[in-house]
Amino acid sequence: MIVNMFGDASEEQINHIVARIKECGYQAHVIRGEERTVIGIVGKSDRHRSELEALSSAPGVEEIVKISHPFKLAARSCRPEGTVLDLGKGVTIGGREVVVAAGPCAVESAEQIADIAAKVAKAGAKLLRGGAFKPRSSPYSFQGLGEEGLKLMRDAADKNGLLVVSEVMDPSQIEIMMPYVDVMQVGARNMQNYHLLRGLGEIDKPVLLKRGMSATIEELLLSAEYIMSGGNYKVILCERGIRTFETYLRNTMDIAAIPVIKSLSHLPVVADPSHGTGRRDKVAPMARAAVAAGADGLIIEVHPDPERALSDGVQSLYPDQFTQLMKEIRLIAQAVDREIA
Repeated sequence: MIVNMFGDASEEQINHIVARIKECGYQAHVIRGEERTVIGIVGKSDRHRSELEALSSAPGVEEIVKISHPFKLAARSCRPEGTVLDLGKGVTIGGREVVVAAGPCAVESAEQIADIAAKVAKAGAKLLRGGAFKPRSSPYSFQGLGEEGLKLMRDAADKNGLLVVSEVMDPSQIEIMMPYVDVMQVGARNMQNYHLLRGLGEIDKPVLLKRGMSATIEELLLSAEYIMSGGNYKVILCERGIRTFETYLRNTMDIAAIPVIKSLSHLPVVADPSHGTGRRDKVAPMARAAVAAGADGLIIEVHPDPERALSDGVQSLYPDQFTQLMKEIRLIAQAVDREIA
């Protein structure tokens, strides 16, 4: 259930509604848009539902809307105009501009991350992506450089005017990563790590939430709800391919999920064609398709020497391939009345 306030509703009227919601035993989540304020009502009890419905006649209230979806705060009805998030350094996501994050799967050395940061920034990327803590299927695979990798990423990003997005794997890593990372990424394997999601709900920093490899769209949105219910509404959803009966590619890139999610939720949606396909030659076609389908951003793996990459080299673009891809998606963005940030 959500309470839509009139555009000219006063702070006193908004605070009154919040107080009444809490008196009825529910949580009140105030979401402020450009045109109006929406108050989300979240709770398990139905004892005072009639009292909540009576708030429809309170001063400043335009209407009360019942939400049929199990996800409440992430629902499109909570913010019909869509959410635009400020990531920092003048970069926003969820609006007209399509934002690109690019970089290696893992930070391997100061030279490697500095080299790729300069090249992706020159091509037009706004965020430097890279893993410092790497969740790998094999315990013998490269696991990342840890905090040292974060420091190297931050330094390379700052020198090239980029923001940093990197994966957090455990609640204990949140505090370590806060000084270095602009966007916290939750990987596919952790989409339903509710302890981690609750921890990210307590910080004031954007969270990029990847769809689990076998997760439904509703399950993805419910995971977003865990973060938002903690008070952090800065969530970005990511389609990164799902596991199907098809084995030719690493995953099946669910392009249709992009417009479906955008119809169900107000949150920005990005696509990860690198993990979505697992093959270098298929990344560009899926990236182009994602922009055409309405993605608000892309996450692309780029490595200066993929053959020697310590992780996911087979799906990483060469820098010149990334530069060409940026040229192509600029044309596609224009065709759907958008532009590359």
